Amino acid sequence: MSDELVAEARAGWLRGESTPALAAALVTVLLWASAFVAIRSAGKSLSPGALTLGRLLVGAAALVLIAAVRREPAPRREELRAVAPALVLCGLLWFAAYMIALNAGERRVDAGTAAMLIGVGPILVTILAGLFLREGFPRTLVAGCAVAFAGVVVIGVATSNGGSTRTGVVLCILAACSYSVAVILQKSVIGRLTALQTTLSCCLIGAVVCLPFAAQLGRELGDAGAGAIAWTVYLGVFPTAIAFTTWAFALARTTAGNLGATTYLVPPLSVLLGWLLLSEAPPSLALAGGALCLAGVAVVRRGT
Repeated sequence: MSDELVAEARAGWLRGESTPALAAALVTVLLWASAFVAIRSAGKSLSPGALTLGRLLVGAAALVLIAAVRREPAPRREELRAVAPALVLCGLLWFAAYMIALNAGERRVDAGTAAMLIGVGPILVTILAGLFLREGFPRTLVAGCAVAFAGVVVIGVATSNGGSTRTGVVLCILAACSYSVAVILQKSVIGRLTALQTTLSCCLIGAVVCLPFAAQLGRELGDAGAGAIAWTVYLGVFPTAIAFTTWAFALARTTAGNLGATTYLVPPLSVLLGWLLLSEAPPSLALAGGALCLAGVAVVRRGT
């Protein structure tokens, strides 16, 4: 990514036309925060691979419906050929590996530890974007990420119950790494495909990769309650179809590092939603950590 394009993206985030991108980013972080609540609920009945496949099938169906209503054109063959390697890797890493690793990791670590480990992701995005997308390392971005990550650590310490396994830790780190690499790949795709085309393509790729879990999904859905099925549908429609599309929309209009930093709003929102929806009363220390996350994102926003 050229220095001129980076400067234009940063400037665009401040101009009036950046308002839709900011709104899209906020929709994304809110829906992704709710995903952690949904995963904890649906994950009681569905195994990691089955839950991922169910989520992706619902998400793909929702995206196809949205594309039909919007009369979204199919990507041109030459455009698909140009971005095919990055698009396939993005689908594999984010819509398959990340989701399976996160679902499995949340079964083996407590919520606080998961938040801390996944919180490494935005830092990796900043580093990779600075190195490979030539976005550089603005001081406000680095400082804001440091403050926000400190908030995630505080939330993790406050909500950790010591029930973590080594395997769970590795899975959460794998999820964070998969997510960060996928963001860089997606940034190279989004210039040629629309947000909806990119998200639908990645969702279909992820679903195809997860088809070996189809029989398992069928068996587990037969035994699952209505609540688990409803949460799976919710995961597919909102945190997948809608949130990934709004994310891609925002990514096309700002830098990967700045947008990645906004995901530090996810842990405090997840704590808040867990309190409201699952009656998981947060410790006061977790609220302090949430305030740090907000402060860190504010520092990043001030520098854009």
